Amino acid sequence: MERDIILEEIENKGRAYFGDPTRPDAEMTYSKAGDKMIIIDHTEVSDALRGQGVGRELLDAIIEMVRQKGIKIMPLCPFAKSQFDKDESIRDVLS
Repeated sequence: MERDIILEEIENKGRAYFGDPTRPDAEMTYSKAGDKMIIIDHTEVSDALRGQGVGRELLDAIIEMVRQKGIKIMPLCPFAKSQFDKDESIRDVLS
């Protein structure tokens, strides 16, 4: 199922989320580290959506954004790190 993932940046923080902006059903947050890198620091998916690939959809939305901007990702969040470990096709955006 294709979800409407929303990307949002405020100052040096950002997120990809799905659902209500104040209480999202799923959210992946990041911090900007200068102009050339973001650090993914947290992923949270509601129990109702767990196991449906929503976390990966959030990551894919962020990967698409960084590819367009020509910047890199440092995945400190264990979920994001595990996705990069499993999938070579997205490692081009790793810092």
